[in-house]
Amino acid sequence: MLCLTQIEQQLRVTAPQLSAGEGWDITIPGLHIKNGCNLREHWAARAKRVKRERFLVGQALWARELLMRRQRPGLPCVVTITRVAPRMLDSDNAVAGCKGVRDEIAAWLGINDNDPRVTWQYAQEKSKLYACNIQIEEAK
Repeated sequence: MLCLTQIEQQLRVTAPQLSAGEGWDITIPGLHIKNGCNLREHWAARAKRVKRERFLVGQALWARELLMRRQRPGLPCVVTITRVAPRMLDSDNAVAGCKGVRDEIAAWLGINDNDPRVTWQYAQEKSKLYACNIQIEEAK
C-alpha cells in the first residue's frame, strides 16, 4: 500500500501543473484495473481489490486537491476514466472494471454515481505499465 507521502511524490512527478481555468488530470501509476465480472474470485478477494482501488483513487484526488489548492470541479462535469494496460479489454468489460474508480470519484464529488449532472466516459490505452488516468472537466 502507498502512504499519502508516496502518492504526493508520484503526483508531483506524473501530473502537470494546471492553471485555475483548466480541468483536473490525474494519473495513478500502478493501478491495475481488472474486470471483476470475469475474474471468478471469492467475494472477500473482490471486496479487498475494490477497496484498494477506491483507496488509491481517493488518496490521489485528495492529495491533488491539497497540493494544487484548487476547488473541486463544479457540476455539471465530464469525467473520463482511462485504463492504461498492456492488453485492451472489450468495451463492456472496461466499463465494469472501472466501477470502483467511478464510485470513488462520485463520492469525492459528493454525489451518487448515477447523478445526471455528471457524464461518464471511458477510454483505454496500451502501455507496458498499468495505470489509471482521470480527467474531470466542467461541462460547457
